[in-house]
Parts: sequence; C-alpha cells; structure tokens
Amino acid sequence: MQAVLYVCHGSRIAKACEEAIAFVKRCQANIDISIQETCFIELTEPDIATGIDLCVHKGATRIAVIPVLLLAAGHAKHDIPEEIKKAQQRYPHLDIILGEPFGVHEKMIQIVTERIAEQSVSPDDDAMILLVGRGSSDPDTRRDIATIAQLLQEKTNVPRVDVCFLAAIRPSLQDGLREASRSSYKNIFVVPYLLFTGVLMKTIETKLRSLSSSNKQWILCNYLGYHPLLEEIVKEKVNRLLLVNKGV
Repeated sequence: MQAVLYVCHGSRIAKACEEAIAFVKRCQANIDISIQETCFIELTEPDIATGIDLCVHKGATRIAVIPVLLLAAGHAKHDIPEEIKKAQQRYPHLDIILGEPFGVHEKMIQIVTERIAEQSVSPDDDAMILLVGRGSSDPDTRRDIATIAQLLQEKTNVPRVDVCFLAAIRPSLQDGLREASRSSYKNIFVVPYLLFTGVLMKTIETKLRSLSSSNKQWILCNYLGYHPLLEEIVKEKVNRLLLVNKGV
C-alpha cells in the first residue's frame, strides 16, 4: 500500500509548526492517497523515524517522502536520507523513495513577486530588493539563491536585487542591510525567502526595527507561507514520485 510522508523543518515557535501542518493538510486534500503523514526534521515531534513508523503501522509497503523544504542543502542531502537508511534497516521490505525540495521553480518566483506586489509601495526605478535566504554551507544553496535573485530581477524589472543569508555563509543579513543602506535607492524591499514564520523571521523583524534612516523606506514583505502555487508544486512532486514508485 502506498503512503506519502511530508517532511517539514521544525521550529521552536509553535505558530511555525502549526502553519506547516496546516499547509500540509491542504496539500493532502489534493492527493488521492489514503495514508499520508507529516513529520519534522528537528525541534518538533513526530520526527522522521516516527513518521515512517506511523505509515508502516497503517499498512504502508511503499512510502514517497516529500521534503517540504525550499532548497537542497544538508537536511535534504544528508539528514533525511540517513533517517531513510535507518528505516530500511528496521523494515527491509519497505520501499522508500525520496523526492526533492522545491528548488528553483518558476512558481516560486511568482510567489515572491506577489509578496512584493502586496505591499502599499510599488517597486520602481528608485527601489531595490534584498532577498534573504536561510543560508547553508552547501554550495548549491548559494547557487540556487543567486539564480532565484536573477529570475526575480528579470520578472520585476527592479534595477537591483541583492542576496544575503541568515546563517552559515556571507553576506549576512547585517551585511545585506548595510549595503542596501549605502545604496542610492530609496525604497528597499526586504524579502524573506522562508516558508513559514519562526526564529529566523523574528530575526529579520528585529533587525529592521533597529534601523534608523530618514532617507530610506524599508519594506518587509511577508514570508512565502500559504499559497496555492506552493500546493501545486507539492502535488507535482508527489505525483512524480508516485509514478517512479509504480515504475512508470
């Protein structure tokens, strides 16, 4: 019997976990599979091992594992595969196939564009975008964020799009804000490339509150969060894995 296991990041902030669970439930409603479970990589229960156990106890013989993550980094490349390896030792006859994070996807660019368009100020020739990524030592993360920034600039026609990161690599958020404050642009759109709220979103909010610049307007956009296009991406990922599991 086929199952789908959605793997979210996890957070110390309850609202972040609640948002992740609510989002996955909306995705599950579009997937015609009876066994569907949600788990977390860290900080929140159930963990991945428990999520796999829940699927097996409900009769699953095949599990499609869907990382509800933005980019391929350590969690997607190492942590989740390691848990799958352990599970296959516990359940030798269980067929587990791992999908990919959202990655560089045209629908992700559309979501970011909409988050900018929601603001009361419209981006123009006197505006720039500061795209804030989570950050990872994995080189693919830096490459993917750079690609997303380039595509975002092409879609919005904003003259400048900078990138910074909240952890692990530079330029840091502080670096990004400093460079933006030194720029000639008046309106600076700060765009968190984050799925849900959490400690990192709070960090951005705190940093922006500490800024004092009379000649700049800092515009904090919403994180990606709930969006029908995100649900479509998840459905694409699930259907692709189910075809692979069926040997199509």
